[in-house]
Amino acid sequence: MPLNSIPAFSMLDIENRNPETINDLSEALSTHGFFTITNHGIDDEILTSSYDLSKKFFDLSEEIKNSYAHPEKAGARGYTPFGKETAVGEKTADLKEFWHHGPVIDKTFDHRISENIIVSELSDFNDQFDLLFSQLNLLGIKVLSAIAVILGKDPSFFDDWALKGNSILRLIHYPPVTDSTNIMRARAHADINLITLLVGAEESGLEVQNPSGGWIPIEAKSKSIVCNIGDMMQLVTRKKLKSTSHRVVDHNIDKSASRYSMPFFLHPSPDVELCSIVDDSSDSISAHDFLEERLRAIKLY
Repeated sequence: MPLNSIPAFSMLDIENRNPETINDLSEALSTHGFFTITNHGIDDEILTSSYDLSKKFFDLSEEIKNSYAHPEKAGARGYTPFGKETAVGEKTADLKEFWHHGPVIDKTFDHRISENIIVSELSDFNDQFDLLFSQLNLLGIKVLSAIAVILGKDPSFFDDWALKGNSILRLIHYPPVTDSTNIMRARAHADINLITLLVGAEESGLEVQNPSGGWIPIEAKSKSIVCNIGDMMQLVTRKKLKSTSHRVVDHNIDKSASRYSMPFFLHPSPDVELCSIVDDSSDSISAHDFLEERLRAIKLY
């Protein structure tokens, strides 16, 4: 598989376990952990309406947005202001502000999973993102099922981990870049979770590091969804599946414009023990403790 491109697979072929697709997907996950999903089944209108509402939220005044900030919860729900999150090992903060939306919870969820915050200024905000969250979560479960098959597991292996997991839908706004000495909207980082689903962005800028150290640009395609392996999955597969550094760069600073993005971070329930699922290694850490350590490392606490 080429090191300078990200493969695309139809979700229909993934679900039907097309042998060539599963073989190529397995290679992608063990090489750089990124691929693009087409025919994913999420209606274009849902994606368009979600982006429109995201823009409306970020257009609200700083005073209103900051009233929804909860730094004491590491931004698990609600708003995180511009210049707060900082990639592991970096001193310069990312050039973004974002909102976190989670599942609609009940008593069957782990008590450490927070309720969502109601945005009173936008009447359809919560209903819209409840819908998008639900659809992305279902898509993520289908991807995990294929990953389980690739790992020689039962297709439902990850269901108990993720059906009521601590997953997050993040709405991101990268304002126009005004300083030519810093075009890194999001500095190189790997994701914390099991897998990430990134709803197609309108503006390009996402780049993935290949095994030789170069950077692969991912073209913005509003109808596709980019999926990648996170650190939790890399951990439990003992690096058989790769969690890879990626970044967001603005190469058009002379015509810099706002960039909006909607990644869905699929997490297991906090009580899941992240131990090897591929060998007899006894090392283990709970999903909750792993997440807490990383949130501190990226300065959200």
